Amino acid sequence: MSPTVGAAMRAAIARLAAAGVADPARDVRRLAAEALGLTPSRLVLAERDPWPEGAEARFRAMLDARAARQPVAQILGRRDFFGRRFRVTPDVLDPRPETEALILEALRQPAARILDIGTGSGCILLTLLAEWPDATGVATDASAAALDVARGNAASLGLAGRAAFRLGDWTAGAEGPFDLIVSNPPYIAEAELAALAPDVTRWEPAMALSPGIDGLAAYRAILPQAFARLSGGGRLLLEIGAAQGPDVADLCAGAGFSAIRILPDLDGRDRVVAAIRP
Repeated sequence: MSPTVGAAMRAAIARLAAAGVADPARDVRRLAAEALGLTPSRLVLAERDPWPEGAEARFRAMLDARAARQPVAQILGRRDFFGRRFRVTPDVLDPRPETEALILEALRQPAARILDIGTGSGCILLTLLAEWPDATGVATDASAAALDVARGNAASLGLAGRAAFRLGDWTAGAEGPFDLIVSNPPYIAEAELAALAPDVTRWEPAMALSPGIDGLAAYRAILPQAFARLSGGGRLLLEIGAAQGPDVADLCAGAGFSAIRILPDLDGRDRVVAAIRP
């Protein structure tokens, strides 16, 4: 006889805790709800019930993946970001709440034409296009697989007609001028990779995490290209690591940008460098 939903969940929490998962109870709730076709808030009503046919096998398969430290967003194939749902695969970074700080800063001033450098899932560009119904944008990425994910997200959000996708390094294939350029580039220093959770290092694309050495190589490449493609008065917004604000601000100044600001995320950590092309 198979265990009840509640008994299986309790055993699953212990298994994920032993595997080093940071919040096993939260993850088990999400996976069990997915297997049962319920919202997590309704799980409590099913805890004493037996598993419906096929649901326990789905749950155990997802649990195996999570015990191997695959991120829940990849297991479910989706992540909610700024109130919208995005498809997520191992070919793209899992959209993180911290990136919403960049979105909030961008929305302070409308833009008609946007460039998103290294778009990944497309969550930054597509969120801005959804918030600005008259805007258009271009997204670049060096990964064809990532661009396939971004195109699919554009289609599912009804934005395919306003977003163009270009395969190449940084701004390759993106014809300016743009009013706004945004990017969440790889910025983790090589020495910091060992401290990251296996959820990140085993499962997310290495090329989207770290450019190696000091973590600043992507900014050095992006800044002169962004300056050349921005219109006068155009804005640049870059996501950064928490300790990189002063260094990235200096690089912006050296590339000719002005009005440079370092902005925090909701946790108070430096997260975005904002600058303007004079």
